[in-house]
Amino acid sequence: MEKLKKFLKILGPGFITGASDDDPSGIATYSQTGAQFGYTQLWTALFTFPFMVTIQEMCGRIGTVTGRGLAGIIRDNYSKKVLYFCVFLLVIANTVNIGADLGAMASAGQLLYDIPFIIWLLTITLISIVLEVFVPYKFYSRILKFLAFTLLAYVLGAFIVKQDWSKVLYFTLVPHITFTRDYLLNLVAILGTTISPYLFFWETGEVVEEEVAHRQLRTMGKGIPKFGARNLQEMRIDTVVGMFFSNLVMLFIILVAAATIGANGVTSIETAAQAAEVIRPLAGDLTFFLFAAGIIGTGLLAVPILAGSASYALSETFGWKEGLYRKFTKAHGFYAIIILATLVGLLINFTPIKPFRMLYFAAVLNGICAPPLLFMILLISNNKKILGTYTNNRFSNIFGVIIIAVMSLSALFLLSTFI
Repeated sequence: MEKLKKFLKILGPGFITGASDDDPSGIATYSQTGAQFGYTQLWTALFTFPFMVTIQEMCGRIGTVTGRGLAGIIRDNYSKKVLYFCVFLLVIANTVNIGADLGAMASAGQLLYDIPFIIWLLTITLISIVLEVFVPYKFYSRILKFLAFTLLAYVLGAFIVKQDWSKVLYFTLVPHITFTRDYLLNLVAILGTTISPYLFFWETGEVVEEEVAHRQLRTMGKGIPKFGARNLQEMRIDTVVGMFFSNLVMLFIILVAAATIGANGVTSIETAAQAAEVIRPLAGDLTFFLFAAGIIGTGLLAVPILAGSASYALSETFGWKEGLYRKFTKAHGFYAIIILATLVGLLINFTPIKPFRMLYFAAVLNGICAPPLLFMILLISNNKKILGTYTNNRFSNIFGVIIIAVMSLSALFLLSTFI
């Protein structure tokens, strides 16, 4: 029992980052994958796991060693053009993702109480802003991350629905790739919603927040943090556990969607009700309740992370005071960006695109924006001037180069199909 308590105590930024990765955009993308392609893209869950761990470990190590966020490091060590380009990509991707998540949460709410979409949307947006600005993130994230465990319904559901387990094993271990527009679009969406730009900036910032909370650092962005080998080891354990949870859920969402929606001939998920049908074999009459709890819970966890990572980046860019540990009165600019990003996300829902379809396109956008940011992370994590003796080992560099190449080529192939 004591060992379990120590283990749970280690879980922090890495686990929350992993849980938030299975946000409404992730749920919709993985459900669409199973519906459209059956088991044939199961291999992506196994494929992305080591790359997620590698990239997020780099981000966590950068934060631990420097006591600064990614944008602050780029500002002081690289050109302004590079800084503005990276921050622009992040803010655009995050804002669209926020809008998609808010819309999905509102649609899921309608499954519970049939009141107008706009009422749900405004209510959820207001709740999100209040939580983001006035409630300490550390406090309510402890509650919300348990809502993320509703995602385990997909894991349990896989053993209730009839499966061809030999095919499941085969398509999980053996990649199956076809160079069609739909396949590449979905592959970019999977990579984008799994290895997302906001995760890079968020984990780096949150690791620094932890250092401030544990008095290893006086304030974010200033001074040299006091850390040791144990801090790095715990950060790595936290990251591995978080990414494992994220990819496990990803695998089973694809698996269950393939055996339910896909098996019934539905290849495109347009509404919350369609997406909810994935867990009906397990939940029965509670399907809509459990699905809505998962979407709204992961959304309330992810939206502050999306808005917060954008705020970290912009605050560091302009030299403003930053940090969720600060009160609103001490960091007006930081919280103003959070509010603004959330409100702009709200406005995105007034486009003709259906909320659950928008989640999918948000994932694609993340997949296109991620490669340049990954390249910068690889540069920073190999820069001895920044990290000293804590630069990447050969393993990290090999995996970093591979995922940058894969995501870049996938995005380029996809874009070429539209020319």
